[in-house]
Amino acid sequence: MRIGLIRCRQTEDMCPGTMDFKIIREKKCAFEGIKEDIEIIGLVTCGGCPGKKAVTRAEEMVKRGADTIVIASCITRGNPIGFPCPFANQIKEAIEKKLGDKVKIIDYTH
Repeated sequence: MRIGLIRCRQTEDMCPGTMDFKIIREKKCAFEGIKEDIEIIGLVTCGGCPGKKAVTRAEEMVKRGADTIVIASCITRGNPIGFPCPFANQIKEAIEKKLGDKVKIIDYTH
């Protein structure tokens, strides 16, 4: 599995992605049960509210080899600040619409 990880720009000052990387490496939470090796192709932010840049950034990571786009928990679950992105569903739907079924979408990390 080759993943492109999209995170919230609002949380990047307080979260360097350490837990995301740990969860991916240890294959826990959203990655539990994945048998194949996981390679991180890229880590980008959504570009800031309302997250419109997430679509083109996801597309670029697919061009560079990602077969799975992961929307980090800071967007969908509000980790670590306890405030999920109000645009999370729109971001996911826009990425799905743009990329179609050629990539898998995982909508959280931990």
